Amino acid sequence: MKLLAIDGNSIINRAFYGIRLLSNQKGVFTNAVTGFLNIYLKLIAAYKPDGAAAAFDLKAPTFRHKAFDGYKAGRKGMPDELAMQLPYVKELLKALGVKVIECEGYEADDILGTLAHACDMAGNECIIATGDRDSFQLITDRVSVNLAGNKEDVLYTPAKIMEVYGVTPAEMLEVKALMGDASDNIPGVKGIGEKTALSLIQKYHGIDGIYSDLGAVDATKSVKDKLAAGEDSARLSRMLGEIVKDAPIGILPEDCRFSGRDEVKLASILTGLEMFAMLKKLGISAEARDAAAELSAEDIAAGSGASPETSDIPAFDGSIADYLLTKDGRLLRCVNGLSDKQRCV
Repeated sequence: MKLLAIDGNSIINRAFYGIRLLSNQKGVFTNAVTGFLNIYLKLIAAYKPDGAAAAFDLKAPTFRHKAFDGYKAGRKGMPDELAMQLPYVKELLKALGVKVIECEGYEADDILGTLAHACDMAGNECIIATGDRDSFQLITDRVSVNLAGNKEDVLYTPAKIMEVYGVTPAEMLEVKALMGDASDNIPGVKGIGEKTALSLIQKYHGIDGIYSDLGAVDATKSVKDKLAAGEDSARLSRMLGEIVKDAPIGILPEDCRFSGRDEVKLASILTGLEMFAMLKKLGISAEARDAAAELSAEDIAAGSGASPETSDIPAFDGSIADYLLTKDGRLLRCVNGLSDKQRCV
């Protein structure tokens, strides 16, 4: 089996910022939906997988936040123009036959790691589609990473990692432990950058190899002093940066095999978003379009199998606006400070 594992948060962010703001006549933004679907179709054409899964973060804190208060501190929240598109992307993916997976207490990366490891252990192939390098540590002979770029994507394999960085995929985690990751506020060792971190890991293959005999490390006194002062930070950073491979997602790669798509649901959502070019691009049949058009409000309210379902989005937390995709395809904006009955408008 060949599984396409999509980093949902990473790809939707790239889609949103890569296309100018677009919206339908009701003011629902659609640029991220458009970009995400275009990226998805490109990946399907390139790799021809037997199944696909898309991993998304939840709002709830993860075990990393609990271990380190500063984890991802200072990150800006998702803009409203993007947040309102997230439910549509998830529902469209489900209609396309893609498993949408979230796991409380864990991040999308951990879901990807769990799926990739399961594929590897079973002798199957996994391609991880993402826009960041966190997943490089997961690469094996059977697991590769399609890294989205501004001009073109690059497929990373063990050989490609060695060519670019001079280390193994597993050693990329050790590099992060030393240099940190500003985007996630992983501290690393103060004063150690990527060049020095790569040089050290190329020689000693991990922070354990460095700290087992720091005095014998081939480095300047300044670097040794920084390493000595930052050992605790390096070990914390490795823990924070390590992707979990056994998250309790309750889904196996075999569960993600394509088993058909819901064309009526696709037609219903895309028509509501006025994404008519995407209907054509997906090859939605005229019969499915007609069936979607004929769905009555009563049919949808009754929960017809062909109608859009309510999205599984994070619960309203009272801090920012949330968005709810209803069974009749309407988008409700849940406003802070109102009662449960009043807050969705």
